[in-house]
Amino acid sequence: MTEFTNPVLAGDRPDPAIIRVGDEYWMTYSSFESAPGLLLYRSTDLVNWTFETAALPEPLGSTFAVDIAEHDGRFLIYIPFIPTPWSSLADASIFVIHAPSMAGPWSEPIDLGIRGAIDPGHVVGEDGRRWLFVNGIRRIGLADDGLSTVGELEHVYDGWRYPDDWVTEAYALEGPKLLRRGDWCYLVSAVGGTAGPPTGHMVIVARSRSVHGPWENSPHNPVARTQHADERWWSRGHATILQGPADAWWMVSHGYEHGYRTLGRQILLEPIAWTDDGWPVAGALDIGAPQEAPAGAAPQLAAPGFDDDFATLQLGERWAFHAPGPGEAERLRSDDGLVLAAKGGGPADTSPLCLVTGDHSYELEVEVSLEPGSGSGSSSLEGGLLLFFSNRLFCGMGIDGERMLSYSGGARTHWREPVEPTRSLRLRIRNEEHIVTGWYRLPGQDWVRHGVRYETSGYHANTMGDLQSLRPALYAAGDGAVRFREFTYRVLGG
Repeated sequence: MTEFTNPVLAGDRPDPAIIRVGDEYWMTYSSFESAPGLLLYRSTDLVNWTFETAALPEPLGSTFAVDIAEHDGRFLIYIPFIPTPWSSLADASIFVIHAPSMAGPWSEPIDLGIRGAIDPGHVVGEDGRRWLFVNGIRRIGLADDGLSTVGELEHVYDGWRYPDDWVTEAYALEGPKLLRRGDWCYLVSAVGGTAGPPTGHMVIVARSRSVHGPWENSPHNPVARTQHADERWWSRGHATILQGPADAWWMVSHGYEHGYRTLGRQILLEPIAWTDDGWPVAGALDIGAPQEAPAGAAPQLAAPGFDDDFATLQLGERWAFHAPGPGEAERLRSDDGLVLAAKGGGPADTSPLCLVTGDHSYELEVEVSLEPGSGSGSSSLEGGLLLFFSNRLFCGMGIDGERMLSYSGGARTHWREPVEPTRSLRLRIRNEEHIVTGWYRLPGQDWVRHGVRYETSGYHANTMGDLQSLRPALYAAGDGAVRFREFTYRVLGG
């Protein structure tokens, strides 16, 4: 018997959307303020996932929970964009992109004109008409091609109310995903809030004979919920129920790992059973324990460490910009390493280049070389290596040619590390279960440990209100460019 252990896709990959295409499964998730966005992964067994492409090279705003649909041989992704300081949007706005296959090529985003709504869920009614459900739960009609709307948003479902003494973040009825099984149309939603207390987020189900309702709540609600804070997976929700290999049923959702909220919401898989009267129920007592894998699944592979000489810029698969402006990728070129054009005045406004990690302990190394610009006056240049949560919360090290710069808690610290002025320095950061230690090395010299260590267990969404994760990052700020060479990522421990 082949077993797997959650998560099936580690690191910050919230709000999974998944579709079955023949004998394959394709999945994406909320990419928020990252570019490229909407990274697409493919699997044949729901356990092992391979990156294929990015569907959204340049997001129009923060990219929230999407839905993937197929209709008449064409694939569509319905996308809510949320206004950010770098976008031109004034309100939450739902767009759509389309492609002849999940591998693309994907179209430019098309504005559906839906404002003030998130979390789209696509369904085809029993009469062949297409609908888009959104948070609330509301719905709006779609044209036959799915590329425009018909009518206005209308409220269609009040949700299921959990007991008042349950400890949750907020009611927050959201994340509708719809499926058909037999004569029933099932509406899978989330309530309880996506962060906050670990017992908040949960999965609920309702059903109807018609996409027009009325909707009957399951007597088994909630289908999934963290009941106790001593469980491994917290805030479980935003689920899709689908048929897997050998026609067994599974549920894909997200959750925070107990003790590692810093890693963001990770993708979880669990079996679904059906009652004799046609209701889905969770099939695993403990999704934190090893589970029997779907039929025919390959052994689960751990994500390895890697070396990156930047000969090929692996945007999407490995690296992504945080809070990008238009044309952000033009800041990059591969030339004896990675040359990153500077932007902003420091780590907070530089749109750093980040990578998602799902490891509890890891070590990073990179050589940092400053290449000042031709600007005059008081312009300066700095670059370095960070652990970056958001523009308000990060830690790490950099150089500006005169001194080493130390950051903690999202701010420059008073600490002055005794390193001689240099334009080139090799940096190392080790994160061992939230304890962060730094080292640096001048060319031809030994490693020197930074004089200050940091504790980063509080670098998470409940601290800052940002739905992000703590990510390794490279940054270049000021005037000029920074060259990064020989980046390494090593997983520590078992």
